[in-house]
Amino acid sequence: MWRSCLRLRDGGRRLLNRPAGGPCASMSPGPTIPSPARAYAPPTERKRFYQNVSITQGEGGFEINLDQRKLKTPQAKLFTVPSEALAIAVATEWDSQQDTIKYYTMHLTTLCNTSLDNPTQRNKDQLIRAAVKFLDTDTICYRVEEPETLVELQRNEWDPVIEWAEKRYGVEINSSTSIMGPSIPAKTREVLVSHLASYNTWALQGIEFVAAQLKSLVLTLGLIDLHLTVEQAVLLSRLEEEYQIQKWGNIEWAHDYELQELRARTAAGTLFIHLCSESTTVKHKLLNE
Repeated sequence: MWRSCLRLRDGGRRLLNRPAGGPCASMSPGPTIPSPARAYAPPTERKRFYQNVSITQGEGGFEINLDQRKLKTPQAKLFTVPSEALAIAVATEWDSQQDTIKYYTMHLTTLCNTSLDNPTQRNKDQLIRAAVKFLDTDTICYRVEEPETLVELQRNEWDPVIEWAEKRYGVEINSSTSIMGPSIPAKTREVLVSHLASYNTWALQGIEFVAAQLKSLVLTLGLIDLHLTVEQAVLLSRLEEEYQIQKWGNIEWAHDYELQELRARTAAGTLFIHLCSESTTVKHKLLNE
């Protein structure tokens, strides 16, 4: 993870030194986020209107410049992020766009927009409760009763993750075949609420986003703790789908596209969480180099 951040940082040094040019204007992007918590409608693609992407440090943090245009949020706020590493990652999204800007591929930009604008007007406690609520419908806690091959697959693949989470956080996480879902002890919720309270609101936006992609808080926690890779977490979240594909076959383009998109969103959300969680440390370290 941090090797990727260092590569982004090195690329960002070049972005910081790029020449700027062009007319002054405001730009308000809004890539799509497939989560009910996001209030932004997906914009259409548009022709790339800028040549250079650069980063500047302002009073409120790090800003993104498209030529001489200051990037702004959908609510017209100055697009400012708390760390240079996150700014570099966002700038890389914009710089990697070709002739057409594909907003739906710019997940880091959207997560920053959500954190800055807070379109649903939720505070930290509400974000924590929203994340913990995923336990009630957590993918790896819902089990089938048949066929036996799928029952065994779920047990072999999901049980070790639950056992890890129980040991890591000192909690009890049950699974169930009932349509009512598993019974999650109140103590488990209290412990996870306390754990999530250690994250800032930006990171919590990312945690909710990843949990919504994987439909699992347990898998999300495994990702954050580096117990799982993105590829592992995504495959575990799609275990039943992959089982059905193996049994009945694959719709060549549809399943492949869905899998790659899910990996991209999950990877971006996980990177966002780490960059936001370590924002102060990264910022000071980079500025003192």
